[in-house]
Formats: sequence, C-alpha cells, structure tokens
Amino acid sequence: MTPKGPDMTLDAAPLADFADPALHAAGLYIGGDWLPGSGIPVLNPSTGGGLAQVADASPAPALRAGDAAPSAAAGWRATPPRQRAEILRRWFQLMTEHAEDLARLISLENGKALADARGEVAYAAEFFRWYAEEAVRIPGEFRHAPSGANHILVDHDPIGIAVLIPPWNFPAAMATRKIGPALAAGCTVILKPASETPLTAYAMARLGAQAGVPPGVVNVLTTAQPGPVTNAMLADPRVRKLSFTGSTGVGRVLLAEAAKSVVSCSMELGGNAPFLVFDDADLDAALDGAMIAKMRNAGEACTAANRFYVQSGIHDAFVVGLAARMAALKVGPGTDPASQVGPMITPRAVQKIDRLVTRAVNLGARLVTGGTPLPSSGYYYPPTVLADVSPQAEIAHEEIFGPVAPVYRFDTEDQAIALANETEYGLAAYVYSRDLSRALRVGKGIETGMVAINRGLMSDPAAPFGGAKQSGLGREGGVTGILEFMEPKYFAVNF
Repeated sequence: MTPKGPDMTLDAAPLADFADPALHAAGLYIGGDWLPGSGIPVLNPSTGGGLAQVADASPAPALRAGDAAPSAAAGWRATPPRQRAEILRRWFQLMTEHAEDLARLISLENGKALADARGEVAYAAEFFRWYAEEAVRIPGEFRHAPSGANHILVDHDPIGIAVLIPPWNFPAAMATRKIGPALAAGCTVILKPASETPLTAYAMARLGAQAGVPPGVVNVLTTAQPGPVTNAMLADPRVRKLSFTGSTGVGRVLLAEAAKSVVSCSMELGGNAPFLVFDDADLDAALDGAMIAKMRNAGEACTAANRFYVQSGIHDAFVVGLAARMAALKVGPGTDPASQVGPMITPRAVQKIDRLVTRAVNLGARLVTGGTPLPSSGYYYPPTVLADVSPQAEIAHEEIFGPVAPVYRFDTEDQAIALANETEYGLAAYVYSRDLSRALRVGKGIETGMVAINRGLMSDPAAPFGGAKQSGLGREGGVTGILEFMEPKYFAVNF
C-alpha cells in the first residue's frame, strides 16, 4: 500500500478490539496534554495496509515540548528519589498488566512475531523496575585530597532536559531503556519515536500518566521532518542531553549538530556482530544460540549475528544444521500466534536484503535455503542461509537487518579474531567453545563493547549495553546507565 497522505484509507479494525482503546492514542503528548493531529500514516508491515494516522509535528510543537520539559524540570529534580522510584515501579506494573495489548500493538505496527513482541514488552518493562531500584542508589564520593589541604566531595546532578530518539525495531524497549534512567536521575524528557512505530510510544505515555508521571516530565512527539525538528530541539540551550539509537550514518549527523551547542550525547549505533564457532563447540548449543542471535526480531536487531565464522572441522555440520532450522521456521503476519518470523519493516528493507543476497551469490556464495522475497502484500523475506561467502561480498561489511545468515570458514584462532575485527563496527560478538579460556581470550581480542560466550542472547537491563569503534558512545542499562543522565559536581571542602 502506498501512503496517500492525510486522506488515505485506513483499516481501523486491527485496533478496534483493544481492551483499553486509549492504548492507541495518536496525538502529540506535550505538557500532559494530548494535542490531536494527523499527517503520518502508520502501516501494518504484515499486510501493507494503513493502521492509523499520527500527528506530524513541525519545529513549533517541538519548541513547545521544549517549554514543557523545562517547566516541569525543577519540580521533578526536587522530587525525592524514592518518590521517583515509586512512579517508575507503578509504570512497570502497568506495562505488565497491559502486556498483551502492548505486544499486539507492537506486532501490528512493527510486524514482529507475537512471541518476539511479548518478549520485548517484558524486557522493556524491566528497565522501569531496574531504574526504580537505581533511583535510590545514585552514587557520590568522599575522599581526602592527596595534599591533605581539603576534602573532595563529589555529588551527581541531573544533566537537564534530554531528547530521546529510539528506533523502530524495538519501539517499547528502546524507549524505556532511555526514559527509565533519565527519570530516575531527575531529568525531564522529550521522546521522538520513529514514525514507523509511534503507537507504542503513545501507549506507554498513557500508562506513564496513569503511573503518576507529572505533566511535562515525559513529552512525546512524532514528525515526518526528523532533521529540522531534532535540530530545533538541539539548538535550544535548555536541552543538555541527546540519547539516540539508530544507524551510524544518522548518528554522525546528530553528533555534528549536537556539537554546535555542546550537547552531551549517548549514541547506540550500528552493528555487524560476528558469531564465532570453534571446532570444540557443542554443535547443538551453537545452533540453538545462532537461531536466537540471528532470528530474534527476524534479524532486525543491532545485536543480531551478522557474520557466522565457523572453524573448518565443524563448518559443514553447522551449515546443514542451521539451514534445516531456518527452513523450518513459519513466516507469517506478526499477530498470528503461529508465526515465528514476521515481515520486515518496509518494502525498502526487503529490497536491501535481497540486493545483499543477490550480490553475494554473484560473487560465488552458495544459497543453501531461502534467498527469494516472498510474494505478498506484506513485506516478507524468508529465512536464508548462505555458505562459501566471499569476505569481499558487500554482505560481509553491511548490517543486514534481516533473516539472512552468511557463513564463512576459518582455520585458526588468530584468523577468527582478525576476521571479526574487520569492520568499523564494534557493538556485539558471540563466541562458542567448550574451552572457556579460549572463549575469554578470543572475546578479549575482539574489538567490541559486548561479548556473549556460549549464549545467543546478551541483552539485560542490569548490564551496560553499548559498543566500541563506530558503534556508539556511552552505555545504556546497568548501574552505569543512570550516570549518562547526570553531571558530576565536585566540591572542595575544608572542615
């Protein structure tokens, strides 16, 4: 379906039977008020049909949000940490109570399989529970100056107004991973969700208001003009923080814009995760982990395994086993409980995946399973395995963001590490070996922010999430995540 602008025909039926109709609000949420509007069509990737229209904010509403957040800032900053924590805890509970509706909403606008959407809601809610606990544990320091002349006292202040820009692939979890620590730290926020998946953000704003978040502490706006709107917010001297998750290319642009006002930036950017399997690995465990690391969210994840490097002795068995598991997956609409793989987010995403696969095959890769876009009004690409892939193939260097597993052969440990590091990215890596010393040694040698050893899943609200090289700056989650939204303040004190 091609969007036709504000008068496009919408199929409201998928949203009509929600237990709580308020969970699919579509207006801007600024200063505790809902401002109606339209202009951005929200499509269902499973069918290509329209779900809803949401407001298209220009820079003017963005500046209004920039007024609302500072107006609420002093009160929220002064709110006792325990009170902030209780609000976050109630928000966690409300997300848990509405988990099934939120999962369906994610499946409708994002396309991901319902099982994946349910997992995302549970993961997303955990950030509110984790930062409810961290809000009352903000650290400080008290030390003697080495000279003995004074004492050193270090406090942490909220950094100020934060602009939060999550991506479309995890519309709930990437929002809560930013909102949770910001609110726990005492910051007020402006959330700009992706225009492909805004309904989830608005639903969570409704639940936040029910949880007791004061007006203006969380503001949500959608726009079809992300560049001008974001630039207007970053130019506001009251905005002191930008937290962005998305592509490295867009991240570079935002960093340049933020530099004009010296805005502090946390950037979780692109990935190109290697998945290393050594000859001594447990083959079944490696295949189980490969399916999780590759097919979570149908491969539309920054931590998704992008390059499978398998040692020669186990290579052929791994390819056969992986292809059998991938071919057995059921592809279908995200909201169908039987579906294991939903559609891609847009037709353009399908075209990119198909281009990468076609070019790899043209360079000699062997197509083991899949490899052809599925005929449908939705945006589907089948689970695909490529073997004998050339390291020179484009697919070896670009983030696939889809259900395609290219497999490469290696012989030595040093070769595996060199291949894993042959990228500008450094977000995540996976290592499978029964020899823990080897796995840790290899993990240490890979230039990346996160390493999963004999596991296909590494994300955890209690762990610091982030990358090295051009995969980003700063960390989200864990005990360090709250410090991204705080400024250390040093006092030189004489007693």
